[in-house]
Amino acid sequence: MNQRNYLIRTAAILILAMVSTSMLAKNTVKSLVAEYLVNPIGIDVKEPRLSWQITSDGSNVLQSAYEIRVADSPQALASKNKLIWSSGKVESNQSVNVIYGGPALKSMQRVYWQVRIWDNNNKVSKWSEPAFWEMGILEPESWEASWITMEDEKSVTSLPCHYYRNEFSTSKKVKSARVYVTSHGLYQLFLNGKKVSDDLFTPGWTTYNKRLQYQTYDVTSQIGSENAIGAILSDGWYRGKIGWDYQNGYYGDQLALLLQLEINYTDGTSETFTTGDEWKVATGPILSSSIYDGETYDARLEIEGWSATGFDDGKWQNAEVTNQPKDILVAPQGVPVKATQEIKPIEIITTLKGELVFDMGQNMVGWVRMKVQGKKGDQVVLKFAEVLDKEGNFYTDNLRSAECTDTYILKGVGEEVFEPHFTFHGFRYVKLEGFPGIPELEDITGVVIHSDMDRTGTFTCSDPLINQLQQNIQWGQRGNFLDVPTDCPQRDERLGWTGDAQVFSMTAAYNFDVAAFYTKWMKDVAADQLPNGKVPHVIPDVLRGDGGSTAWADVTIIVPWTVYKIYGDKRILDEQYASMKAWVEYMKSDAGDDYLWTEGSHFGDWLAYATINSDYPGATTEKDLIATAYYYNSTKLLGKIAGIIGNKEDAEKYDSLSSKIKKAFVLEYVTPNGRLVSHTQTAYALALAFDLLPENLKGKAAEYFANDVKKFGHLTTGFVGTPLLCNTLSAIGRDDLAFMLLNRKEYPSWLYPVTKGATTIWERWDGQKPDGTFQDVGMNSFNHYAYGAIGEWLYGHVAGINVDVENPGYKHILFSPHVGGGLTNANAEFMSMYGEVKSSWKIEGQEFVYEIVIPANTTATVTLPEAKVEQVTINSSALNENVDDLKEQGNAVVLNLGSGSYQFRYPADKLK
Repeated sequence: MNQRNYLIRTAAILILAMVSTSMLAKNTVKSLVAEYLVNPIGIDVKEPRLSWQITSDGSNVLQSAYEIRVADSPQALASKNKLIWSSGKVESNQSVNVIYGGPALKSMQRVYWQVRIWDNNNKVSKWSEPAFWEMGILEPESWEASWITMEDEKSVTSLPCHYYRNEFSTSKKVKSARVYVTSHGLYQLFLNGKKVSDDLFTPGWTTYNKRLQYQTYDVTSQIGSENAIGAILSDGWYRGKIGWDYQNGYYGDQLALLLQLEINYTDGTSETFTTGDEWKVATGPILSSSIYDGETYDARLEIEGWSATGFDDGKWQNAEVTNQPKDILVAPQGVPVKATQEIKPIEIITTLKGELVFDMGQNMVGWVRMKVQGKKGDQVVLKFAEVLDKEGNFYTDNLRSAECTDTYILKGVGEEVFEPHFTFHGFRYVKLEGFPGIPELEDITGVVIHSDMDRTGTFTCSDPLINQLQQNIQWGQRGNFLDVPTDCPQRDERLGWTGDAQVFSMTAAYNFDVAAFYTKWMKDVAADQLPNGKVPHVIPDVLRGDGGSTAWADVTIIVPWTVYKIYGDKRILDEQYASMKAWVEYMKSDAGDDYLWTEGSHFGDWLAYATINSDYPGATTEKDLIATAYYYNSTKLLGKIAGIIGNKEDAEKYDSLSSKIKKAFVLEYVTPNGRLVSHTQTAYALALAFDLLPENLKGKAAEYFANDVKKFGHLTTGFVGTPLLCNTLSAIGRDDLAFMLLNRKEYPSWLYPVTKGATTIWERWDGQKPDGTFQDVGMNSFNHYAYGAIGEWLYGHVAGINVDVENPGYKHILFSPHVGGGLTNANAEFMSMYGEVKSSWKIEGQEFVYEIVIPANTTATVTLPEAKVEQVTINSSALNENVDDLKEQGNAVVLNLGSGSYQFRYPADKLK
């Protein structure tokens, strides 16, 4: 074969492969999850949703049908007459959140499942590897255990932790064993001397008097013939200090434990062991453990072997049975908190004041593990801080009343290792007092904790400062997503502020898999919502009903909407709909017949830019303008959601209401020439982003908006305006201004904290001022993720990965990269429910090179900026000879593609 024929034939093969490799593709079904979890046990969703991914060595691969089969063992899956349920062959392209349709499942029942698919060439895959899910305790009456507590120990001040124990015997061969456990307070569970799980801060934080989570653990391998089971309980959020004004005992004054151990034997019999008055209880070395104040541990009081068999508990007192409700017990739908990473300090500093300080190099959330050797009774005090002051001294004024102090009292036996049990700190710096000898770097290890969400997104670009900003955003999310989305992890607050979570929700969903996390938390939002529809400022609500602020309370609509967009989750819209509707009806009632929400107590554009210049007091956006804008946005969204879930009547009702709000907004807040009465960046961003302006005024308002940004040369927005700022500038065609704001290094800007050494996002634009001094100590967190909402623009606009709301969950992906700001490359990768999505561009010499990955069973629309069809190649071949579905649209080329990996190249002379 001569060279010319070889090249022709190779090109033909490449073209054929690009067009129809799905005909030859080998498809594999993998990554099976139930309710977003891998092989979950102890769930109480009675009709779990099942999802899977398809990997393929071909392109343009779509699922045309699926078949699911469910059985009570992996072996039974292959036997048709032993199946619990088979879906049969279902003609559908749905591979995400497919609802189990078999017979009702029983408490504690485990089932195994597999799936296979047919592709768009009717080629069937092999069955996937089996996966499973297991039900928890579904009926309150199935709880045979009794709540137990320490007799006569009721308090709203911090007391020593409780230690509970009991022993039991088994005489048969164990087939399976599950322990179901919860507490008032936080617990750690032990069986035969070993911790049952590496989960932390169980049972998690919920509205305890309405929803109390229990955990399920598989302890089959830990059961012997003689067994001891034990638990440590601490105050936690339940009885410890939480909220403001030294508020203790918000949920109750008595710790309690509830535990049920179910053992199934190989002979078909079963046995149940439960908490009761035969259990013993005592106190031990944990003298106090407070989330805000830290932990005091006296190693001299350690109880050797307390959770193992043969321990003499004769001096322990009998536990007391207490009457506490069981009908509020729920299985977790979120993800547990775990220790996910360890960090070694980078330096030991002796400050000007003579303080001994370890620098961890990263503002983190968790604690430190300390190795120490000294005399019995020596006391080491560890204090935690986020920053050093301008003189380099340890700075804790911004922690307010939180002590953030761990104290360890040595037992004096060789090398001792201490790490706390029921507290966490937000810190970069650790000060040691009383450490015997001279400490070394290896004596301290940082333990990073957070809700154990899978990281789904990465963003990098050619600018190291922006890359550090992205790292700061992700570290801020890690530290503040600790069972609930807290505002900050260090001071005497750490509450689930709704506004912060609302504005950050899209960025959060790019960075990490937050589907399960938000599913759990939104149920707490609904549980704490007041009867009149008002949503509290913080969830769980420990501020006693304060709420109803615009942009904060709207979390009840916007977060479920985000979950729907990112994960294609329609069920969360159904389940949260009553809460959404109640909130809109509350706003409607408060606004009245003029459709302007001018009443209520609102935070406004929280922490917007302010200046001391006498001719300009700051960027003040009127609260009623913001409130009415959000009233419109949430009402419009509610109408759309009602249509999605099939409530046609409400869809029409709220669409009509939103139109009336929009008309009222324009009449009240917009001049005939398109100027807003609050002439601020936030006001224009809201009006344009929420589509509150008539068509004939959008251009003029956009001009006012852009001119304000140009006039200041920096952002002036707070918590409400900042998340919308760059997206809205880009939407009006002003990428130049959006990139200018991103690249700015002086205060106020996103990169200013980075130039000051920040490793997380600050609460204030000037948490540390240019002169090195700090902002007001009353509110100055250095780990507050709200301003990190710029991440949504980095992923969605700069890198160009966007969701198609009409085909949610990345079923259809919108790729639209944007070059600007002097960047020469940007790369984003996102693990969707369907698989990896990638969007990566670079300017290479005189060429623009753009690479994308579209996962199997999805499609995409790709917009190539500043391109001409005849100049573009796809996978080294001419675009117009290989793709039919394309067009030139303005200065861009727009095309539609199926799954696969693609590289585009074309001249970069028009890209800046």
